[in-house]
Amino acid sequence: TTSADDDNSDEKIATDAELGAQRAKLEAVLEKPPSDQNNSEDEFGQKTLQYIKNDSRLFDSSRLKKLSSVQRTFEIWGFVFQLLWKRFLVEKAWSYKRSEKDGKVIKEAAKKARLVALATWLRDRLLSLGPTFIKIGQQFSTRVDVLAPELIQELEKLQDQVPPFGREEAVATVEQQLGGSLSDKFTSFNPQPIAAASLGQVHKATLKDGRNVVVKVQRPGLRELFTVDLKNIRLCALILQKLDPKTDGAARDWVAIYDECSAVLYEEIDYRKEGANADAFRKNFKKYDWVKVPEIYWEYSSEKVLTMEYAPGIKINNVEQLDKQGIDKTRLARLSVESYLLQTLKFGLFHADPHPGNIAVSPTNGGTLIYYDFGMMGRLQPGVREGLLKLFYSIYERKPEAALEGLIQMGVLVPTGNDLTPIRRTAKFFLDSFYERLETQEDLRETDANYSDEFKAAKTK
Repeated sequence: TTSADDDNSDEKIATDAELGAQRAKLEAVLEKPPSDQNNSEDEFGQKTLQYIKNDSRLFDSSRLKKLSSVQRTFEIWGFVFQLLWKRFLVEKAWSYKRSEKDGKVIKEAAKKARLVALATWLRDRLLSLGPTFIKIGQQFSTRVDVLAPELIQELEKLQDQVPPFGREEAVATVEQQLGGSLSDKFTSFNPQPIAAASLGQVHKATLKDGRNVVVKVQRPGLRELFTVDLKNIRLCALILQKLDPKTDGAARDWVAIYDECSAVLYEEIDYRKEGANADAFRKNFKKYDWVKVPEIYWEYSSEKVLTMEYAPGIKINNVEQLDKQGIDKTRLARLSVESYLLQTLKFGLFHADPHPGNIAVSPTNGGTLIYYDFGMMGRLQPGVREGLLKLFYSIYERKPEAALEGLIQMGVLVPTGNDLTPIRRTAKFFLDSFYERLETQEDLRETDANYSDEFKAAKTK
């Protein structure tokens, strides 16, 4: 018995020693944030800590895991009704104090303050609800034509200021997906992410051969969460389908929109597809030195982990930093437009999630566009692409007949008879109106020194 106990004791000591050695190797790989960390990375870290300090419930993945389907459903619909009620009150004079009104008219400052409060609440609630709803917030953060500026300003923070998930979860996911310990794959791995988004976060690391890389790690439990969330969102789509009067003449199919978005969402959580998209996008732009797409390292990638070249840059809407680097913003705007024309009209493969968190600028070559996150891509069939190209040229050349041909080729316009005269007349009216507006804007730009500021303010409003 004593001998057996001694054997067990020796075995336990050996096991403890092995665990200690593994822990030491892991700690050696998990580096502290480097002192030369760039400003944007440090800024992200500070904002992350501020989120956690302000409200530990924000994006609490452990809390989401504990919720049953019924609890999650109640949480979602509670949020929907709260949002509708709060937005309803913004426009109702009786909900304001006397000091916030001139008679029965709401003071502009009071309404703005109410919208700012609503925007902050909305951002925090989307964060609390987790990945699905953060993704929705990101999509609406670019819709200046739909939402008030106060809402846009807060939702923009969801583009690249999402709190990360835990270090232990990230390490466990990488090791499980790549089939080995971090020390087997990397010389160093920074446990502090340099960026976090709705579906994953990015860690800086160094491969054994010395190459600097970033490792994109997927948030745990996304597929299970999507299953519950999307059922509720589909119900919202069905309700909208019945309630939307479509008085503007648009034939919106909310259920079809939901079906397409949900399919894309499931595709986004397979990082192998994202890597393949990045390779295809890079191949398309190989002749253009003003577009950069990070290389994918497939031997260190899987369904939930994507390792790619470290390609830092300035966020494309960070005007102050662009000016400091002496980057020509007019040229940058032209290249951005040219890039999307090439994507849609020439290649038929385009980046479908181009918010500022996914596009950066490198100072090289006077300003190089860096594209990130290829999980959401759009594809145009040859017939649609050719029709779209014909439509673009017809607008440029002011040819309404050619514009109609392009629309028919794209399948947007389906003739119901042989006489297209009324439609042709309408197309000519729109083209003439469009060019009249362009000419007016050109005249104002030459005569009004404040035109740019006034035009942007009006556009945003």
